[in-house]
Amino acid sequence: MRTVLSRREYRLLWLGQAVSHLGDQFHLIALPWLVLAVTGDPLQLGLVLAAAGVPRAVLMLFGGALADRFSPRTLMLASNVVRFAITVLLVVAVAGGTVELWMVYGVALSFGVVSGFFLPAAEATLPRVLPGEELAAGNSLMMIADQVAQFVGPALAGSIVALLGGAADGRSGLTGIAVAFGVDAATFAFAALTLALMRPLAGFGSEHHPLRDVADGLRHAWHHDTTRTMVIVIALANFLLTGPLLVGLPVLASTRFAEGAAAFGMILSGYALGNLVGMAVAGVATPSPRVLGVLGVAIFPFLAVIYGALGLVTSTAVAVALMVVGGIGNGYLSITIISLLQRMTPSHLVGRVMALLMLSMYGLGPVSQVIAGAVLQVSATGLFIGAAAGLLVPAALAFRHRGMWDFTPAPSPADGLAGAALDTVP
Repeated sequence: MRTVLSRREYRLLWLGQAVSHLGDQFHLIALPWLVLAVTGDPLQLGLVLAAAGVPRAVLMLFGGALADRFSPRTLMLASNVVRFAITVLLVVAVAGGTVELWMVYGVALSFGVVSGFFLPAAEATLPRVLPGEELAAGNSLMMIADQVAQFVGPALAGSIVALLGGAADGRSGLTGIAVAFGVDAATFAFAALTLALMRPLAGFGSEHHPLRDVADGLRHAWHHDTTRTMVIVIALANFLLTGPLLVGLPVLASTRFAEGAAAFGMILSGYALGNLVGMAVAGVATPSPRVLGVLGVAIFPFLAVIYGALGLVTSTAVAVALMVVGGIGNGYLSITIISLLQRMTPSHLVGRVMALLMLSMYGLGPVSQVIAGAVLQVSATGLFIGAAAGLLVPAALAFRHRGMWDFTPAPSPADGLAGAALDTVP
């Protein structure tokens, strides 16, 4: 890990992303609290999150094709500048007490569009600045920074919202929410600065229409058994878990836990702490293909127990403990899978394949969030128990298709790519 941090381009990328991840956590706390403060309706919260998720899912594959064709660094830089400007406008509206629901929808929609380009570009940048043998260490540091932000950020943001005012049952006291969005805006500015200081990264170019590039990436993934099955399984799992995590938890915090927004932040921080521990273990103990196959099946019933119990507890401390345990398993498996997938994908297809992986994580999120909002109007416990039962489906698919854990390196790995990619922007 010390080696990758000695590389200037990676160091700048890592620093900017680490700070930006912290801002993301402030946004994650502030947005649902703002929606609940303005409307008090969990269904509206699900719809707002879906407004961000739909364009993100629609544009993700196209964004991946552009990240392969052009400089992913440039796409990331432009995305951060746009999100900074949007967030500043939202801060002004919230602080001035003039925020309306349509504005929140507009922010969510805009962020969704930008994320459709930013996320695959971020995943495609790392293989351009590091050789293949250093990808695991680079990914580990990136994800550890993300998890540290998720551990510190939600609790800090939740405390600020609670202390400065920002009840989820009315418009009064929006100061804390405005401050949280202000922190988010500042982190976008910092991340844009670090990207601007990096040397330009060259794209691979293409003689084809971008839609043809998208089709080539999909064709590669479809004919590769490991990638195809993994995308399906991850999509199902995230469909079942996104709604309870992003819509269910803030509602539980505001209605069941006495600490309110602070409880929401502590629960998310607990999950991040667990992920951090799991990722740290994965960084020093890479599993064999056989062990990885067992973990790939076991993770789903394991998470089913965690989420089922979460729907029944009434104590913030118990909820935090459950999320810590669930995060350990999720973190250990995720860092291993992402690193191996990057290494086994041909270098000129990394952006598109990682975009497809991101799509499997986020694509069904909008549907999950809307369904979660509707179910929450009936029963919060039922939402989490139903999600837990549904996780048996991806568990069965993973058990049946054990070949999905056969991570065979591609004929043209990304080794040596870093030196060639640090060039002029085409």
